[in-house]
Amino acid sequence: MKARSFDAIVVGAGQAGPSLAVRLAQAGRTVAIVERHLVGGTCVNTGCMPTKTLVASARAAHVARQAADYGIRLAGPIEVDMRSVRDRAAQVSQKARNGNEGWLGATEGVTLIRGHATFESSHTLRVGGELLTAPLIFLNVGGRAVVPNLPGIRDISVMTNTDIVSLDSLPRHLAVVGGSYIGLEFAQMYRRFGSAVTVIERGPRLISREDEDISEAMREMLEAEGIAIRTNAECIAFAPHPNGASIQVSGTSGAHEIVASDILIAVGRQPNTDDLGLVLAGVDMDERGYIKVGEDLQTNVPGVYALGDCNGRGAFTHTSYNDYEIVAANVLDGETRRVSDRVPAYALYTDPPLGRVGMTEREARATGRPLLIAKRPMTRVGRAVEKGETTGFMKALADAETKRLLGAAIFGVEGDEAIHSILLAMNADLPCTAIQRAVPVHPTVSELIPTLLGDLVPIEQFDGEH
Repeated sequence: MKARSFDAIVVGAGQAGPSLAVRLAQAGRTVAIVERHLVGGTCVNTGCMPTKTLVASARAAHVARQAADYGIRLAGPIEVDMRSVRDRAAQVSQKARNGNEGWLGATEGVTLIRGHATFESSHTLRVGGELLTAPLIFLNVGGRAVVPNLPGIRDISVMTNTDIVSLDSLPRHLAVVGGSYIGLEFAQMYRRFGSAVTVIERGPRLISREDEDISEAMREMLEAEGIAIRTNAECIAFAPHPNGASIQVSGTSGAHEIVASDILIAVGRQPNTDDLGLVLAGVDMDERGYIKVGEDLQTNVPGVYALGDCNGRGAFTHTSYNDYEIVAANVLDGETRRVSDRVPAYALYTDPPLGRVGMTEREARATGRPLLIAKRPMTRVGRAVEKGETTGFMKALADAETKRLLGAAIFGVEGDEAIHSILLAMNADLPCTAIQRAVPVHPTVSELIPTLLGDLVPIEQFDGEH
């Protein structure tokens, strides 16, 4: 069978794929973009867009319940129509998906091919009964939720993030297995919708990637909203129960059985690389299935690149998009851009959110370099006080010798936005003294960042609070 030739093939229409396909076509290349399911990938269909739409609905319910605290009286109890909540999220996703499909369809030189792609050789792919070949192949295949093979788990119904965004009824009791970013967002969301919620985390604390003070503050906030938290607890068996499912849980505190009407598994993600035929292409993977790439995102096979969640170099929509920018700059513009040039940053979209950039305090201490540190509670941020949302704190770290910022966290109202002033300063390699001289707008959360940096002290003098 003769293969159909293109200048480039993009496998996967997630965050990086459509932008790269269009950019290549605008540069005069013929491009095939292959998608086996939904254009837009995780972010558009089951990740960022629907979940943050659901978070917004959950916040609306929460604010309505707290209206009296702001002098606003609402008649009658607050009711949540889960079908309307679900439909709103689905509409947001569909609009974005349709926009991407229309963009690809309107771009001359781009051919959207529906189907599952597998390698036949290093530069030839099979999609259904057709062979495609190109000197440049870009893998943007994303990832999926891990569902561990625990005793009894196949005997009950469980959900992942993909399933729960389509839920149109309110769980009586939602058990969230996994106390990290995805799990905590859904835990708070469904508690605010009206479900009883229990979070089960096998580690000693929530969001273990973060510093202990953030984990502790997050736990306090969620427990204050009525969410039950079980840490140092491992799910050791599942079984059907008349009221849903029984979860046998290890641990020294709390009941050893949790009965839940619904179960969300949020224990991590894995790359969609197991059914690509990468062995036939000679593409190297690590022990977890992530495609190994260099600083330019090229694999060990010349002309084959991996972008987004499948390369293990970032697990976020923004890092996937930056992968596209790196590849486009290097392949089309003659630049030399590297993955290691980007400053790592992300957010956890609980309410309030956590904005994070650069190193954690634990990571900074591990470098052994002399450090400066500052911390300010949100109770001392005027904007937070005015809004009645004083949960959390902001914290920053800098190198004591160079005065360059090493990292920061803002867990508090508008923290996901305010963190960008520090991200931009780090990206521009500015000393913290340059930010201290800024005159920010009042009243904002960001206006306290120069003040925070003015409070930097040697870490040996830091008492953990101020």
